[in-house]
Amino acid sequence: MHIKETFMQAFDSLWANKLRSSLTLLALVVGVFSVIVSTTAVAVLDNFFTNTMSVMGGDVINVSRNPSIQIGDGGRSDRNRKDISFATMEELQERLRLAGDVSPDEMFDRTKVSYGDKETDPTVQVRGSNEHYLNNNAYELRDGRNFIPEDIQYARKYAIIGSEVQAELFGNEYPMGKEIRIKGQRYRIIGLLEQKGSIFGQSLDEFVLIPYTTALMVYGGNRNIDIQVKAPKMELIQAAMDEVTGILRVIRNVAPGTENDFEIETNDSLAGTFDQFTFILYAVGFVIGGITLFGAGIGVMNIMLVSVTERTREIGIRKAVGATRKAIVSQFLAEAIFICQLGGFIGIALGILAGNGMALWIETDPVIPVWAVLMGFFGMFVIGMLFGVYPAYKAAQLDPIDSLRYE
Repeated sequence: MHIKETFMQAFDSLWANKLRSSLTLLALVVGVFSVIVSTTAVAVLDNFFTNTMSVMGGDVINVSRNPSIQIGDGGRSDRNRKDISFATMEELQERLRLAGDVSPDEMFDRTKVSYGDKETDPTVQVRGSNEHYLNNNAYELRDGRNFIPEDIQYARKYAIIGSEVQAELFGNEYPMGKEIRIKGQRYRIIGLLEQKGSIFGQSLDEFVLIPYTTALMVYGGNRNIDIQVKAPKMELIQAAMDEVTGILRVIRNVAPGTENDFEIETNDSLAGTFDQFTFILYAVGFVIGGITLFGAGIGVMNIMLVSVTERTREIGIRKAVGATRKAIVSQFLAEAIFICQLGGFIGIALGILAGNGMALWIETDPVIPVWAVLMGFFGMFVIGMLFGVYPAYKAAQLDPIDSLRYE
């Protein structure tokens, strides 16, 4: 039998039992869909994470009280750790010798910003930092200037604004030197930033940066902050991390032999933790999909066994006119493989579309995990072979005389 003829007969056989075939097909689609949608969504997150690591430069060290990404409690508790204060940041800045460009990273408020009779939505972040913040977070000035040490020292009411704030308040008007109002306080604009985009739907351009000393006067300073430290070059990032760790242990009075009561992270360490997280997501998706596909495979075997029983007389006629056991096996295996591949194709297509819904939500590029697609096709071929071989073997072993007498 030709391959085309074999698959045409398989299609006709399945079409003759639409309801039964549809239910089996649905189980296959759900199984493949659960695997593909999870792998696609995780691939989207992985691609997004890789593309946005430039938010914190590769040579920037981030110090925080708690881990940025944490899976479980790791057998430890972070609840009793002391806050990292601005005083800690200033003392670290004074003691560092190898590393430099220390900047605090703290959001003091989320509110509306006004200019004249215009105002933004009440979602603008008011961040307080120093002259190193823009460089440490890969922001570029489009116009104006950055803070200088004197702006920080004298707590001047200056502001650098993101592109989204500028667009909302000024439109085509030139903002430099104008004064904006935040919670009744006036700040003169000294810098405009290039557009940067968003992460997880959160704009990176909807913020106002003011000197942290000014922010402390307006909002108070009893708060926990993150600290960013820039290594002199990539080759010295581990040495810079060691220096920062040693100085912070002294500042925070961490006893020798005990664990740090703070976290120190870089792009590489964050990527390693994120890889663990994505591995768990991949594993969960494969387990759920595997269980579903196993049940669907049993359904395929069941429908093929029923098909063998219903077509016993047909099998007898085929054998009577010269069909070999190999031809009978090929026919029934083709039917099993056909329905599995059809379910796989539909499940893969739906899974990729649904998984890339994550890309639309977080505003990043869509991803097609080619390895998962290929694995889906080959996996469904294997399932068709595995669960179709027994019904095909049973059909091939039928006696032609008994089959012709079957009613």
